[in-house]
Amino acid sequence: MTPQAILFCILAIIAIVAAIMVIIQKNPIKSILWLLVVFFALSAIYFSLNAQFLAIINLIVYAGAIMVLFLFVLMLINFKSLETIQKKYRFVFYAVVIVCGVLTLLMLLINQTQSLQKVSILNDSNNVGLIENLGKTLYLDYGVPFELTSILFLTAIIGAVLLSKIKKIEI
Repeated sequence: MTPQAILFCILAIIAIVAAIMVIIQKNPIKSILWLLVVFFALSAIYFSLNAQFLAIINLIVYAGAIMVLFLFVLMLINFKSLETIQKKYRFVFYAVVIVCGVLTLLMLLINQTQSLQKVSILNDSNNVGLIENLGKTLYLDYGVPFELTSILFLTAIIGAVLLSKIKKIEI
């Protein structure tokens, strides 16, 4: 194995273990700190793959802004009122359905790797992670999915605003 492959494996293991720790932590602050470890591991993976732009954006947007937003939300939540909510078995069913759906999508993506390999930015390995190539690919080849993603984010923002206006949470 090459040193780059070994580094990738180490960083991937760190990201996976930290992601599992995000899920199993009972303290939300510790969960957010583990999520920060995931973001740093992913940024290091991006750097090792010569995608400097994605690594910096990941650090600035996710590790910076989103984590601060999560901490503000945690400070605003009344944990005493959340402790009275009982676990519902229907959530376990929903979780199983979602996990099965995500695994199905993952298997479909793995089967489509040959078609994904045809979509390369440039053959020049020195220019793969540059912003110019990323912008050309993003806006020329994937313009419609990019705009659909922005609509999805707008919908999430509207949903968050509506949820913040609701006085009583019913599950």
